[in-house]
Amino acid sequence: MLAGTLGAGPGAAAEPTDYTIDVDTARTGAKIDDSMYGVFYEDINRAADGGLYAELVQNRSFEYEPADNRSYTPLTSWETKGSAKVLNDAGRLNERNRNYLSLAAGSSVTNSGYNTGIAVQQGKRYDFSVWARADRSGAPLTLTLHDASGELAAARRVTARGGWSRYKATFTATRTSAAGRLTVASGAPAALDMISLFPRDTYKGRENGLRKDLAEKIAALKPGFLRFPGGCLVNTGSHEAYDEKSGWQRARSYQWKDTIGPVEQRATNANFWGYNQSYGLGYYEYFQFAEDTGAMPLPVVPALVTGCGQNKATDDPALLRRHIQDTLDLIEFANGPASSEWGKKRARMGHPKPFGLTHLAVGNEENLPEEFFARFKKFRTAIEAEHPEITVISNSGPDDSGAVFDKAWQLNRDAHVAMVDEHYYNSPQWFLENNDRYDSYDRRGPKVFLGEYASQGNTFGNALSEAAFMTGLERNADVVKLASYAPLLANEDYVQWKPNMIWYDNDQSWGSANYETQKLFMRNVGDEVVPSKSTGTPATSGPITGAVGLSTWATSAAYDDVSVIGADGRPLFSDDFSAGDGKWTKAAEKGAWAVKDGAYVQSDESAENTLVTAGDKGWQNYDLKVRATKKSGKEGFMVAFGVKDTGNHYWWNLGGWNNTQSAVEKTVGGAKQTVLQDSTRIEAGRSYDLRVEVRGRQVTLFLDGKKWGSFTDDKPAEPFRQVVTRDKATGDLIVKVVNAQAVPARTKVNLGQGAKVAPKARVTTLTADPAAENTKDKAPVKPVGSVFTGVDDSFSYTFPAYSVTFLRITS
Repeated sequence: MLAGTLGAGPGAAAEPTDYTIDVDTARTGAKIDDSMYGVFYEDINRAADGGLYAELVQNRSFEYEPADNRSYTPLTSWETKGSAKVLNDAGRLNERNRNYLSLAAGSSVTNSGYNTGIAVQQGKRYDFSVWARADRSGAPLTLTLHDASGELAAARRVTARGGWSRYKATFTATRTSAAGRLTVASGAPAALDMISLFPRDTYKGRENGLRKDLAEKIAALKPGFLRFPGGCLVNTGSHEAYDEKSGWQRARSYQWKDTIGPVEQRATNANFWGYNQSYGLGYYEYFQFAEDTGAMPLPVVPALVTGCGQNKATDDPALLRRHIQDTLDLIEFANGPASSEWGKKRARMGHPKPFGLTHLAVGNEENLPEEFFARFKKFRTAIEAEHPEITVISNSGPDDSGAVFDKAWQLNRDAHVAMVDEHYYNSPQWFLENNDRYDSYDRRGPKVFLGEYASQGNTFGNALSEAAFMTGLERNADVVKLASYAPLLANEDYVQWKPNMIWYDNDQSWGSANYETQKLFMRNVGDEVVPSKSTGTPATSGPITGAVGLSTWATSAAYDDVSVIGADGRPLFSDDFSAGDGKWTKAAEKGAWAVKDGAYVQSDESAENTLVTAGDKGWQNYDLKVRATKKSGKEGFMVAFGVKDTGNHYWWNLGGWNNTQSAVEKTVGGAKQTVLQDSTRIEAGRSYDLRVEVRGRQVTLFLDGKKWGSFTDDKPAEPFRQVVTRDKATGDLIVKVVNAQAVPARTKVNLGQGAKVAPKARVTTLTADPAAENTKDKAPVKPVGSVFTGVDDSFSYTFPAYSVTFLRITS
């Protein structure tokens, strides 16, 4: 790691580092498509219900079930008074809306919404609706919006009478509250369903619309595309329909036909991330949102091979044919004339004009490349036969490298696939080291859709590393055609995944440091790359140094006969545990470590990252030997080397990821990246002899005397990165510079002798301490605009420590 890179804040006496950027303004590089940067939307972290979907009532249709989450009941988020039961019988609203509420006379139900409650603003209007059934004499329903301090709006009354009908009312909030409750009380027996409350002020004022502040933050990015609906929920669970034949299966892959038409007739589903999704926000709304934001719609359909740890290929030819036909119907729904079968359904929903679909992805992160690709080819053949204008996108699995990645790419290249979707989440160090990732990709091969990427955090240091990487994406815009940070949204009280771009609760939202960085790039893309090159930072890394360690992850394991021998044969350390464990330090303070039967045993199967360490942090050029035995649990064992502390080390993780693969992982600043991996699995009860040979920055690993793998960790984590693009509409040169280190970068910028440029440049700068994070209460990471008046064909500019700077120079 480079000294000072993404470390502590800059010191007052820090000396600048000198760089040169040479720009060849007379030449033109790769063309950059308008759709280069977009957004990846997945219903994770309550991104739909309780998030972008503006519905304020949680579990409005009483469809929550233990199948969605073990803690759920059909009355989750509802408080009842009197007699209120949820029924599932022939009296229901419709076949797909399985549950409904039976409310006795004098009884009521109260909904608590999301987070602290239903959020309302003084003077704003809120539209209530309910589907109700009562006898002919009628059931008077009293609707109250309130919090602990009393009413938030004047009560409303409607009378339900006869068969199922929809009843509406409007509230105007008399004061602001984030802890509102909605109560529905009935003066006579009644059946209720789809109890709903929407703000009138949705994004673009649309009915069944989107939460305005979240939609506006996404729109402010000016996304080139909107990828939806995921993500793991696309290709996990059953691929059957939601019907009687399938037993009304709750855990299903996301199937677009479930999500269109009247909201009360849409299916419900068990979301992969552990909650219920109502499908109130469905494919029509996604297409509408893409159109509203000027983004290209990019849907993803299941390929009948599950991913995200499920890894199962469904072998059912009839079901496969049905899903392929569904995909063809989706294209017609998006693009067909209003006179076509599915175009007519779109028109009836309010959009006679086609949405203009041009790209469609099949599958998501499948870990079975051959099984996936056999099915992908059938989708592609069917789509191209009827719609040759559609770009059909494949993928390369869940990782940035490894056996699955290599096999998937081989299959994609051999079949001349148009575009391949890559996903990876790595440490900031990895992003600083891999700016050149796409420099060597085949220019004649499939194009790349970088559909999901992020470093492992929401600090400005994370954003800096991503920005440095993005300069490489733009430089390779002839290969990387689409890119989207992921995930997009997170409700702070319902988080399954970190980091995320935009955070929110029930009444506030805020963009992360990553959001501000993405916005700067997305709003200043340019139309073409202008060739440029820069000097680099002198490397300061030496040999791998550090102590050694042992660890487990959700597994009980035993270790014995640990030794460390220098390259010169000199013993540095040995322990057979005959004298206890006094030589070891419990670095992580996790797990239950004890000497048992002459071995060092970690016995807590639930504990994760139980690292214990021994030795000298200054050790280098040594052999580490250890005997390891898995006793029980989900995974295998870990042997660490080059250990500085709990957040900076390497470990050989054998039998990781639920004992599906093994890898060497490098941790820098607490963030991990995979250096090397294969499919080795570990047997319980069997002893394995491990040897790790460290020489300089080269590491060779031996399993039971046979070479398992080797690597050389010598890629520089370059903190100074740049790219130059041209905005053809304005004639601006956009010089984009990332300085991810603790010292300013004093830079000579050469635009070419005689280059005709205006003397002033508009400058936008993001700079902050690398540990800074934006929260609901403070935003230390925000763009600052200025004007630089010293532009010429050659000029000097000092880029601040820890900064992203864009100079727009008129030429």
